[in-house]
Amino acid sequence: MTFDLPAVVGLHALCALIYGFLTVLIFARLAAGEQARSRTGIWLAAACLATAIWAGAVAVLWGTRFMGIAGWLELARIASWYGFILHLYRRTVTAPRQLMQAFTTMGLLAVLLVGGWPLSDLLFHQSTASAASVGAMIRLCFAVSSILLLENMYFNTDKDARWHINLLCIGLGGLYLYDLLLYADALLFRRLSFPLFTGRAAATMVAAPLIALAAARARRWKVDIHVSREVVFHSFTLIAAGVFLVAIAATGEIMRRGGSEWGYVAEVTLIFGALLGVAVALTSGSFRSRLRFMFIDNFFSARYDYRREWMRCIDTLTAPDAHVGLHRRAIRAVAEVVDSPAGALFVRAPEEVAFQWAGSMNMPAATAPIPPGHSLIPRFGDGEWIVVFDDAPDARAGLEELPRSWLAVPLNHFGSLIGFVVLAASRAPFKLDREVYELLRVVGREVASRIAEQRAAQVLDQTRQLREYSQRFAFVIHDIKNVSGQLSMLLTNAEVHADNPEFQRDMLTTVRASVGKITRLLTRLQPDRQERSHTLVAPLEHLKAVAEACRATRAATIELPDDATGAGIAIDPESFDAVLTHLMNNAAEASGGKPVTVRLRDGSLRIEIDICDRGPGMTPEFVRDELFRPFSTTKGGGHGIGAFQARQLLRDAGGDLLVLSRVGEGTTMRILLPAVPAVPQAAV
Repeated sequence: MTFDLPAVVGLHALCALIYGFLTVLIFARLAAGEQARSRTGIWLAAACLATAIWAGAVAVLWGTRFMGIAGWLELARIASWYGFILHLYRRTVTAPRQLMQAFTTMGLLAVLLVGGWPLSDLLFHQSTASAASVGAMIRLCFAVSSILLLENMYFNTDKDARWHINLLCIGLGGLYLYDLLLYADALLFRRLSFPLFTGRAAATMVAAPLIALAAARARRWKVDIHVSREVVFHSFTLIAAGVFLVAIAATGEIMRRGGSEWGYVAEVTLIFGALLGVAVALTSGSFRSRLRFMFIDNFFSARYDYRREWMRCIDTLTAPDAHVGLHRRAIRAVAEVVDSPAGALFVRAPEEVAFQWAGSMNMPAATAPIPPGHSLIPRFGDGEWIVVFDDAPDARAGLEELPRSWLAVPLNHFGSLIGFVVLAASRAPFKLDREVYELLRVVGREVASRIAEQRAAQVLDQTRQLREYSQRFAFVIHDIKNVSGQLSMLLTNAEVHADNPEFQRDMLTTVRASVGKITRLLTRLQPDRQERSHTLVAPLEHLKAVAEACRATRAATIELPDDATGAGIAIDPESFDAVLTHLMNNAAEASGGKPVTVRLRDGSLRIEIDICDRGPGMTPEFVRDELFRPFSTTKGGGHGIGAFQARQLLRDAGGDLLVLSRVGEGTTMRILLPAVPAVPQAAV
């Protein structure tokens, strides 16, 4: 009988690759930390390695005269798996008497079978048929012994612990049943069935995922093989959908071949309906939820992949979606833990006593606040207890507006209950256990931290707005003080020059300008006022106007430059006048009647304005620590805001204010502002 050579070689080569990869994966996990001391992991890795070597030898040596080596490697494979089962039996079965009897009996049987293998080769080396029959008999005895050992281990294991070994028993038990069929057929017909022999490689590959899953969820083995829940879920979903579609297609084909006239139509209709059914099932949240829970409960020792859950929670809370506020993201982060489709958030500010509704996801808004004396609040304990409404019906009082309320998850922030999330029932029946509660507490704390962080950011923003308003108010008060000083000087001069018509005209002009300035200053205090715009200003013109006002009000001598500059500066005119007024008044006051010199320099990139007095000067320590500190002043009637305001206004325009001062030699206040080239006027 001939058999397809590529099929034999290809299947065994693929089997060798799968078990080789599983071996590398197990050894890689064993190399980390305490897992290196796991004897179970070493036994499992050795059995997988022996299987990979055996399958590889069959693929490489098939059809050659060295095929006998593969037979000895098969003995190593069988013995390694048998030894692994014996080791696992000793660790799993807790009854001492059963453990001693079975372990001793099966161990002696394994020694006899392994020792009988080379003895059979010596006795029947001249009769190939007899040797093959004895070899098949020994393999058959190994298969029967392994099945008995697996059965004994499974039923002598505590019911609560069988969950850890059931997949392994199914996988290895299936392999030994296949060996039982293969070698029973070989003894019956005195030849090896090539289809069954080749199919054993495929059966061995099918058992590999079950062995890997058993190792992944058996924590006591200390073989932490990570199997992605998403990969398992999506893979099985696709496989199940494919099997379902193939079954429907086969049913339709049978109907079509039945000879009826409507058979072809029925086949097409079944396939189309099946496609629609699969699409509906895969897009149904309830169906996917049920399927996911079924796999998690049956294939994994831990319900959650905590690394993925933590990253999902962080991504949900920090999603840059402007249309979804933090409150809705907070509900979603908690709801995804138990696959809940809806929820509502209640929070309490530090100055409040009741919990106010803050947002909902697929739930209506709750109009009534939850007072501190509500029966739900004490059930949270110290903020660590999850409330199940089915166990506490009285806690639903006041939450009638929220349908299908299921859980209440506290938001604990450093021991303080700042809120809670009410969740609707899960899409599928969900078992609440300690693992679920612990993850809900962790996510609740993270959500509470984010909400507290947002609340702190809001308070900080409000503080910043109040600070800006206070700064504007201080600037306005300082400017009003300057106007008040001008008006006071005007009243003093009026007592002497009241009858002078020219003085009267100047007085009216000054009063009118002062009223307009005060009105503009008060406008700055409006919260919704527009920011002052920067316009092109000719600095020399403003210097002359401010200097003239300073001469009139303080009788000061101001020496101005005569040359005009062709560049301008981009600044609010009122701000620029306020800076010049403050600096010139201070210079005139410090000079004590001596002239104040103003110099204007036009650079390629900036304009410098020096206002120099001949006063006593300032120490470097005073300039560093006191000059620009708000509300610090050496003047009896001062507010200590002028220098700070002047520098702040210049910095807002992209410039700065420098101080060059020597004690006993005077002070130079240097204004730096970006230069803007003057736009030439069009010829008329």
